[in-house]
Amino acid sequence: MSRQSLTRRAFLSGTGLVLVAGVAGCSGLIGGSNITTRRTGGSAPAVPAGTDPEDAVIGLREHPRIIASYGGVYEHRKTELMLARMVSKLLAAAGQPSTQFTITILDSSEVNAFALPGGFIYVTRGILALANDLSELAAVIAHEIAHVTLRHARARSARVRTSELVDRVITGVLGGVIDPNATAERTAQNLAAFSQNQELEADREGIKIAAGAGYDPHAAARFLTAMGRFAQFVSASSTGEDFLSSHPSTPDRIQKAISEARNYGAPGTGTTDRQGYLDAIEGITFGDSNRQGAVVGRSYVSPQWRLTFSVPNGYSLQISNQAVVAVAADGAALRFDSAQVPASTGLADYLRSGWIAGLQPETVVTRAVNGIETATGRARTDQWHFDVSVARIDGNVFRFIFANKDDTQAFRAAAQQTLDSLRRTQASDLAAVRTIRLGLVRAGSGDTADTLAQRMGQLNRGRELFLVLNNLLPGDPVQAGTAYKIVRVE
Repeated sequence: MSRQSLTRRAFLSGTGLVLVAGVAGCSGLIGGSNITTRRTGGSAPAVPAGTDPEDAVIGLREHPRIIASYGGVYEHRKTELMLARMVSKLLAAAGQPSTQFTITILDSSEVNAFALPGGFIYVTRGILALANDLSELAAVIAHEIAHVTLRHARARSARVRTSELVDRVITGVLGGVIDPNATAERTAQNLAAFSQNQELEADREGIKIAAGAGYDPHAAARFLTAMGRFAQFVSASSTGEDFLSSHPSTPDRIQKAISEARNYGAPGTGTTDRQGYLDAIEGITFGDSNRQGAVVGRSYVSPQWRLTFSVPNGYSLQISNQAVVAVAADGAALRFDSAQVPASTGLADYLRSGWIAGLQPETVVTRAVNGIETATGRARTDQWHFDVSVARIDGNVFRFIFANKDDTQAFRAAAQQTLDSLRRTQASDLAAVRTIRLGLVRAGSGDTADTLAQRMGQLNRGRELFLVLNNLLPGDPVQAGTAYKIVRVE
């Protein structure tokens, strides 16, 4: 069961171990009238017509970084077609019928949407799974269109430049190379954050746009409520940062959305098309994507790279953005990721190349682990001890970075035990990997929310998740003949 990307992620900076809220995923561009069509994330789209040249430069520059940060392209044809029709209506209502927007579906379980200057809008799988009808998703996208038309994203880009400056300063001081994954994710986080006033302004303008396109204007308040409930559901099993910190679903914000919606009609005004929406999203991946591998108990299995390893008892494995992380109760942490290393560079030389601060060169040793070439070394900074190993499999280099404030025997043993477990996958490993998808179930005459939730009994807290996904409260009745979302393990 995914923790919806509210994991705590460990990565190395020059000064030690840093813990941040994590995201995971990739993106896919969908097309239609006024929408850039692209089925792969390999190259940047053309400059959107009708946009400010400087805005277009910012968007084109950051778009591939967003794709890299979230991991690739997610494609689901029914959803793409639904989005294309929806965005065309919203652009016309926003007075932007000739402006070209690029809509990207991010292969991320995080519930989020954001926008860049130049007409780039992003929605995640997580937000698609949480919405319950067309009007709720339209409210989300109209909100992001409003950010673009109100030029909020342009003002926000200054913070990204500041972040890049900090990276350059750190690089100069430490003489090392800043982790590109960490840089990309910080960029994504900065780009996704608006001020509270900007959010409220985009709420008002987005409700106006959605209502003008014929959608229920009260959907924004419904979806804000659903986001708040989902945040509570996730926070009950996670100590990570609140992913809604940039989109806070406060009672005050919801009440403002309700008041604004009344200017355009009573609840139920406009199109909702719940069934059409559910049909469009049926079958999308739910939770973490297996393209990043899968956590099976205390083991990580990568079908893509055909490798697996296990962590010792007491470590909790989680998949984060382009990495696998694990945290132990005593504060020790592990990051497993990949690195670009020329085939001509030996692993010992790579360890000594300066990418990790405080390396003790005399500790570097090489050895074969289950037929895999590896090199291991130790590093120390003012506050942290590191045990770092790199492995080369089929020309690809992977890194195990253990960190702890205390250089204990247990810490060293955990690092060695994890590296010793590294091996190529077997058929039994791959057979243990499961895919979780969003499905639909139609309520019968005798069904209740509890009987429908039993279809998700194989999941931890399945009943609670069923209620949250369908925006139901405990005790709410279900309607016979109506479809409801469930999560299936395949």
